[in-house]
Amino acid sequence: MSFSININRRRFMQAASTALAAGALSIASNKASGQTPGELRVLVYGGDTGKAMIEAYVKPFEAETGIKMTPITDQGDRASIEMMVAQNNVTVDVVTANQGSSFELSQKGLFEPIDYSIYRTEDLDGLADFAKQPFGVANVVYAYVMVYNTEKFPAGKPRPTTWAEFWDVNSFPGVRSLVSGQYGSEGPWEEALLADGVAPKEIYPMDIDRVFKSLDRIKPDIRKWWGTGSEIQQMMHDKAVDLVNAYDGRAGTLIKQGAPLEINRNQAKITWDYWQILKGSPNAHAAQKFVAFTARADRQAAFSQLMPFGPSNLNAFKVLPEDLGRSLASHPDYLRSSVLINSKWYAEKGSDGLTNTEKLVQRWNEWILL
Repeated sequence: MSFSININRRRFMQAASTALAAGALSIASNKASGQTPGELRVLVYGGDTGKAMIEAYVKPFEAETGIKMTPITDQGDRASIEMMVAQNNVTVDVVTANQGSSFELSQKGLFEPIDYSIYRTEDLDGLADFAKQPFGVANVVYAYVMVYNTEKFPAGKPRPTTWAEFWDVNSFPGVRSLVSGQYGSEGPWEEALLADGVAPKEIYPMDIDRVFKSLDRIKPDIRKWWGTGSEIQQMMHDKAVDLVNAYDGRAGTLIKQGAPLEINRNQAKITWDYWQILKGSPNAHAAQKFVAFTARADRQAAFSQLMPFGPSNLNAFKVLPEDLGRSLASHPDYLRSSVLINSKWYAEKGSDGLTNTEKLVQRWNEWILL
């Protein structure tokens, strides 16, 4: 996902950022503001998401353990993380990053291995398989979903429910928008393969030629390749599009506000972020305890009630209200019909030294100009 960590979601978070503290980069470069011994410093995103993480995780952890916490409402970036570790000047103990960046940075040895021996059995059992990696534990889970305008596609009338039907502009006419491929692994790659008849379990390793042949078919009917969550949210709000793929949280927010939209979660594309502990953290033991704390079902349920992100501990659904649970991307019923983004594949390098993400971006930049 290019140099920045999770650029689209970061833009989304920044839209409401309260910037309560300096960013990771300034923290890394300002040793004078380094940690007090025993103080645990955690990046928790900006805006409402950061506030929710403080309420669901930071405050309860500090109350339970007595460990002093300093939440930083920002996200890290690769440069600052690499600089802190390389210079042995780790001034943030716990960071978050999307799975693509997490895999790439873990290959460079920038994270402490997660100590799963301190986890409660019920939490280990409840965590989804994708959530438990040697370098991190998944937190916010979200999805790219198909969304249609219900005035264009009303109840009782045929509606597209698969990406093959989204590609079928004759049977389901309407103004369409898809996510841009300029940010790499966030592009419409999986959707293109599903539209071309590839089974979900056979998407990876991805046939890039087949991806672009499929995109060739839908390209003339895409009014806009959107680049940010705010952009697609505005288009849906203004009824500028009838049929799109979008973040489920963005569409859900509009639906709550009364917009004539409906989410189709069949063939949704699921992704998530990870908590990681930086290599050389001066408070690694406390950081391990904090990350384990965030994996608890009750804590994740508390967070999901504040922000519409799915839990990675599926036991959280046992305590969430049914209607809320069914609005979240990681609901077990949705996971069965969804595609999980495989960032390990995106991070793999070929004989040319390029990662699959870099190959897709390179191909996209040429293709979009044709």
